Amino acid sequence: MSFPKIGNLAPDFKLPDQMGKSVKLSEYRDNKAVVLYFYPKAMTPGCTVQAAGIRDSRQWIKKNKVVVLAVSPDSPERLARFDDKEKLKFTLLSDEDHAVAEKYGVWGLKKFMGREYMGILRTTFIIGTDGRLKHVMSKVKTKTHHEDIKSLLQELDA
Repeated sequence: MSFPKIGNLAPDFKLPDQMGKSVKLSEYRDNKAVVLYFYPKAMTPGCTVQAAGIRDSRQWIKKNKVVVLAVSPDSPERLARFDDKEKLKFTLLSDEDHAVAEKYGVWGLKKFMGREYMGILRTTFIIGTDGRLKHVMSKVKTKTHHEDIKSLLQELDA
């Protein structure tokens, strides 16, 4: 699998959020830049650190008219608990059948403690206001993810 090509329109999708409401990526076109990030599992240590960094950058994100969409294979109910527990207040999307993850090339073979399994490869996509893919972050550091996003958005002028 490979990532969508930079410069092309980001593949559109429609997924339920943590409240069960459908969210469609193309709804943000011509309006806001989108940070679309894929993470393995809600309420795990690394994913919580990553989400907390985004949460704590809320003022900068709002000021710069950016929307954050975080996608995992968790159910909307689990995402609602994650949002409530961590007070995230940004959109968490449920991709239980990992169809969107596959479309974006982030569903793949992972290794942990000698075990191999299929799962989400932690990846972030920066999508411009024109709906086109501007950048792919395939090496995501959970602790600095929010700062890395800020730098990229400023650099790319997405």
